[in-house]
Amino acid sequence: QLLEIVRKEDVVLRAVLTTHHHWDHARGNEELARLCPGLRVYGADERIGALTHKVTHDQELTFGAIRVRCLFTPCHTSGHMCYFMWEDGSPDAPALFSGDTLFVGGCGKFFEGTAEQMYTNLTQILGALPKETKVFCGHECTVRNLKFALKVEPENEIVKKKLSWAKQRDDEDLPTVPSTLQEEFLYNPFLRVTEEPLQKFTGKTDPVEVLRTLRTEKDNFKKPKERPNPQAMLAFDWGLFSPFLEKK
Repeated sequence: QLLEIVRKEDVVLRAVLTTHHHWDHARGNEELARLCPGLRVYGADERIGALTHKVTHDQELTFGAIRVRCLFTPCHTSGHMCYFMWEDGSPDAPALFSGDTLFVGGCGKFFEGTAEQMYTNLTQILGALPKETKVFCGHECTVRNLKFALKVEPENEIVKKKLSWAKQRDDEDLPTVPSTLQEEFLYNPFLRVTEEPLQKFTGKTDPVEVLRTLRTEKDNFKKPKERPNPQAMLAFDWGLFSPFLEKK
């Protein structure tokens, strides 16, 4: 799919920026490197497939007019790197490619790190970026994230509106990404750990402990089951489906 886009846009693929080594983010690297000789693959973890250039925190890269700042955010994996991009003099907002660290309405699981690390990632590193920054995350799990956010803050009107919007986008098969950093602070529970409703929900006041408890709650969160269609249930009760059901 990527190479088809490259062909349609009539451009040459020169480099790949990989956030972390998980297969659903890096599995195409080896094949791309084979098909595009000389391809540069950037990342911060030796486990990234076809890695050619290891980057470090705050390192800056330039691709034509595009400037990239590498932001090291270990926790989801020990070698997770986010990429902040902008063009000097451009009216467009800068962009953050946040991989599995920051999602629309959520954050990544702490597979190889701690709540302390994620707190630093979300407050001092990503949270300190310009508020108009567009957030391009690694997965579309917005509806599920916002259902959890609503459980945490049932009175938050912005959460309700964003969830309703995200459901509609989902129904129409349209993306919910990107959001903006400014928006995330209004409905993303993992960025709101100092707010009173979050402390009340978790029973904690220390921001790191609030974050740790939130992540545990989110890991165990089961989205509400869709209620079965009442007409279908009646049809089952009346045996209308019996001719189509085989007995074991």
